[in-house]
Amino acid sequence: MGTTAKTAFGVEGMSCANCVGRVERALRKIPGVAEAHVNLATSRADVRFDPGQIDEVGLFAGVKAAGYGAVPWRQGGEAGGHHARELAGELTLSLVFAIPLLLLSMLPMAVPPLHMALMRLNPNEGFWNLIQMGLATPVMFGPGRRFLKHGWRALRDRSPDMNTLVALGTWSAYLSSAAVALAPNAFPPAARHAYFEAAAVVIALVLLGRWLEAKAKGRGAAAIGRLLDLRPATARLLRRGKEVEVEVAGVLPGDELSVRPGDRIPVDGSVLSGESRVDESMLTGEAMPKAKRPGDRVTGGTLNADGQFTFRADAVGADTALARIIALVEEAQGTRPPIQDLADKVVAVFTPAVLLIALVTFAAWMFLAPSPAFPAALLHAVAVLVIACPCAMGLATPAALLAGTGRAAELGAVVRDGAALQALAEARRMALDKTGTLTLGNPQVTEFAVAAGWPEDKVLALAAGLEARSAHPLAKALVAYAGTRGVAPAVPMAFVSRAGLGVQGEIAGHAVVVGSPRMLAEVGAEPEGLGDRGLVVAAAAATAGAGVVWIAVDGKCVGLAVIADPVKPEAREAVAALRKLGLELAILTGDHAGPAHAAGQAVGIADVRFALMPADKAEVMQAWRSEGKTAFVGDGLNDAPALAAADAGLAMAGGSDLALASGDILLLSPDLRSLPRVTALARAVMRTIRLNLVWAFGYNALLIPVAAGAAIPLGWELNPVLAGGAMGLSSLLVLLNSLRLKRFQPPI
Repeated sequence: MGTTAKTAFGVEGMSCANCVGRVERALRKIPGVAEAHVNLATSRADVRFDPGQIDEVGLFAGVKAAGYGAVPWRQGGEAGGHHARELAGELTLSLVFAIPLLLLSMLPMAVPPLHMALMRLNPNEGFWNLIQMGLATPVMFGPGRRFLKHGWRALRDRSPDMNTLVALGTWSAYLSSAAVALAPNAFPPAARHAYFEAAAVVIALVLLGRWLEAKAKGRGAAAIGRLLDLRPATARLLRRGKEVEVEVAGVLPGDELSVRPGDRIPVDGSVLSGESRVDESMLTGEAMPKAKRPGDRVTGGTLNADGQFTFRADAVGADTALARIIALVEEAQGTRPPIQDLADKVVAVFTPAVLLIALVTFAAWMFLAPSPAFPAALLHAVAVLVIACPCAMGLATPAALLAGTGRAAELGAVVRDGAALQALAEARRMALDKTGTLTLGNPQVTEFAVAAGWPEDKVLALAAGLEARSAHPLAKALVAYAGTRGVAPAVPMAFVSRAGLGVQGEIAGHAVVVGSPRMLAEVGAEPEGLGDRGLVVAAAAATAGAGVVWIAVDGKCVGLAVIADPVKPEAREAVAALRKLGLELAILTGDHAGPAHAAGQAVGIADVRFALMPADKAEVMQAWRSEGKTAFVGDGLNDAPALAAADAGLAMAGGSDLALASGDILLLSPDLRSLPRVTALARAVMRTIRLNLVWAFGYNALLIPVAAGAAIPLGWELNPVLAGGAMGLSSLLVLLNSLRLKRFQPPI
């Protein structure tokens, strides 16, 4: 196969796992299709194909030939919207006829005076059978045709599904009852029973269950809808100095836009002028607005708080961060975790087995029940067919995955792969990169000391004055520290930078040197002049692997600045929460031993491995995988191999493009507390899937024998009407259990 392309589209008319399998098989049979995956919960098909052999029109035709509808996919949209409205119409029609039919057939048995009144009106039971047939016929030849059409096609393709079960059960009941109503003399008096209400009410109940499923699917995808709502419809475009309101779709890269207080930022871009604070909680989960100044990046969909600014559009349409997040969430909802394989294997043999059980049930009642046996045999066979509809099995995994990935997006994590979510839930070991993951990722002054008799602000102003002329990362850290202290850098009269040593110059009549001990020694300044405290601070910094910048004024050592990459303030809390979840933690870093062990001690991780090359990190993860599921958290270019090698790779916000591409789960906030949050959520999703599967399998295992009549000695009997209600309730319970994930509360 040559070059392949990918496409996604909606599939209408699916109701169970067998439907999914049929659509997938139909797509995979098409020449040129390399891969096809269909998701029941989202009604979405993802197909990889050779555009030289087939196009989207051909794919749509293949789906329609299998008996289902195919519609273009709209980002954030639900393909089943039209299907849900169609179901609502059919359900209404069914209820209009099924409710009076049920009352006419059942109420007289419960209220003897009503039965007597009907008999006085017309004592001929055949007359009432014809009335019931008149009420049931519009249901069977209207909404009931749905099950007959799909069920027959599935049976013809040797892959019977729940439509086959419903069609066989309801049409058997209807046709046998119609025979009794139209030719009663062909049956012995004891066998002249009609079950029109069973056929019509089961159709109505199954349609009610499917309609509720369609509504629940919509609620399960609400997170994507809320993300879509964050996109403003219009933007204020600057043209020749004037604001012009245009549709966001009309904004092009390079356009200049204006944002006022309270506006949502329309597209991604860079601030050109003005200052403000922007609420980025939808992207990062952080509650505090973030300051934005010229040169800072802004993201479409975030909320401008209190200032006004202009910015240049850098990414628009599908290239914006918000659009990519939505696309990733939808892609994750379409993936299949390994646990889905269990459900698929069971469903593949389930329907043929049910058909066999129904035949055995019918035969057993015909041969073992007292005469006339036919009504009882038919009743129990129909009940088996109806109760066995495998809706709940087909929805158990995708419904939970849909709700879980949606909740993850609300918590600031984009899950790209359902298998990774399962791997994270089952992981017992997690390794973390140090720089940029556990630490802030940029050097900062952690301690500043001066000699006795020297004002700290004066020494800092002199040092920052020289360092402001340097581009070295340590120089930038010192200047930034002065800014946080409110100290303005002094203006140097002369400035010289010496590579690898430091800087020197003249400020306010003083000869100032900022750099290494070797540079200070050249001007006769000795570190010992700083006193015992300074030497203790320097020794502790050297042990921790931190950098030390010395400051000399007029040939005397008067101060030092310890510069390090500090751990994030929330790191220790996050590590403690991960440990409470039972994870074994380790640090894998390319840094030296001193900084690595200092970071491990600061956050409470004893297993520290340092001086690792990217391939070394990947080898550690591969070795761990032989002992169980693993997870790796990183943000740098050198973390990409380890992210790919781990069972679950978690890429931190702000990381390199390669790291983000290699990660299975993207953490949109640099806050490390997102790690225990998404890990706890992954475990909640897997618990929900397992509970769904236990319920779906257990429900059928328990109620199929009851429907067949095995529990009659205990006083339990399940007729087709009750079976239809129980089947719909089973699917609804699976969906409601999955939707509980929308209310998941993280541990911290």
